[in-house]
Amino acid sequence: MHKVSLTELLRDIPARFLQGTPAQVVTDIWADSRQVGAGHAFVAVRGTQMDGHAFIGQAINQGATVILGETFDQPLLDGVTYVQVPDMQAHLSQLMANFFGRPAEALTICGVTGTNGKTTTATLLYQLLTGLGYNTGLISTVAYRIGPEVLPSTHTTPDARQLQALFRRMVDAGCSHVCMEVSSHALDQGRVTGVPFRVAMFTNITHDHLDYHGTFQAYIKAKKRLFDMLAPEAVAIVNADDRNAGVMVQNTRAAVRRFALRQDADYKARILENTLEGLFMEIGIRQVWFRLTGSFNAWNLLMVYAAALELGIESDEALRVLSALEGADGRFQVMRGPGGGPTAIVDYAHTPDALQNVLDTILDINRGHAHVLAVVGCGGNRDREKRPVMARIAAALADRVILTSDNPRYEDPDAIIEEMYAGVPDEHRRKVLKITARREAIRTACALAQPGDILLVAGKGHETYQEIQGIKHPFDDREIIRETWSS
Repeated sequence: MHKVSLTELLRDIPARFLQGTPAQVVTDIWADSRQVGAGHAFVAVRGTQMDGHAFIGQAINQGATVILGETFDQPLLDGVTYVQVPDMQAHLSQLMANFFGRPAEALTICGVTGTNGKTTTATLLYQLLTGLGYNTGLISTVAYRIGPEVLPSTHTTPDARQLQALFRRMVDAGCSHVCMEVSSHALDQGRVTGVPFRVAMFTNITHDHLDYHGTFQAYIKAKKRLFDMLAPEAVAIVNADDRNAGVMVQNTRAAVRRFALRQDADYKARILENTLEGLFMEIGIRQVWFRLTGSFNAWNLLMVYAAALELGIESDEALRVLSALEGADGRFQVMRGPGGGPTAIVDYAHTPDALQNVLDTILDINRGHAHVLAVVGCGGNRDREKRPVMARIAAALADRVILTSDNPRYEDPDAIIEEMYAGVPDEHRRKVLKITARREAIRTACALAQPGDILLVAGKGHETYQEIQGIKHPFDDREIIRETWSS
């Protein structure tokens, strides 16, 4: 059983003992009172939805012997140690790191943030390092990996306790490197505060998560925190083709490296050919064929190449391994129909920018040779501003569009679809269908697609469920397509 003394737990934390002794031993630590057991410490954090101080009594009833909080309004109980810590949210990550023995300090951690491309970039870098013989961990939207071991992903970036527990397991498993997505929510909530990132990468930023952040400027500010926290020995790698790249690194202490397809940059590339089979690119003085498709993947590949070189990997070795990689599950995943039938592309695109990039790539590859059909939905209880925008983009670029459900969560899926449909201009409405049931929408699109046509199913990508009224029902876009083609 893992255990630490309060002295170890409170290392570098501004704390004041109201009752108890630093010599006390803690066998586990939680910010969720439901998880607390005998001998555990409970950390009361003021969150966006709830105040953990309201659950101190519950934690004590469940066996907590140490309570850490900002204020204590109730009488202090005998047999319980109370520790006062100002601004607990700011110190939560460090508390969790201390409990698990500061495992991140033994790892080379590479983080990637941005609106689109995080999963592909983190996955490609993980695959690259693994292919070169490094025992590497991965923390992404699709999965958590400890070397070859695969764990289910609960969040893009886990909470502070789960993150430090993962780092501990990675160190114990002999990992030397970690590649991880860093979400704006995680940055805003301090989940990665104090994590010693060796490399931090910025993909791009477009409108997303305004349901949480409120404004686009607040969203940018949250992303920027990753680069503000970097140490001088770290490296910040940013996409110079994105107009907010300079904002990201304007206060960083890290060395800054820029990559681009269009602007002058430290790492420069050019697309020579873009097909459904892959990308032919010029990187530096090398011309290389990659298995990934689309200009958005050209940026992802170039960013991973830059990170590899900043980690000390030789250019030819990095390109050799990168050229054989296939990227993340459910990201521009190409599926061929039987007997020369249509081609389906399943992609996680759930923002206007991502949908535009995917459809632009399809049109560039297609060059008017076949019809393009798109199945598009928007998630419930999320940023509503993007709904009409995504429908407008789909209607402008695809020959036929079916608006359908994504993960409606607690919203009425028909109401979501109507909000999307409101963004479709009158001249495009004749080519738009509304089919609420996602399964039927995909089956209809497969029936409409003729040999040679390209069908995009966007929004869910790797997900194997559909969330309706708090219940996750088994659902996989790719399986629906396969079933339809085989029936």
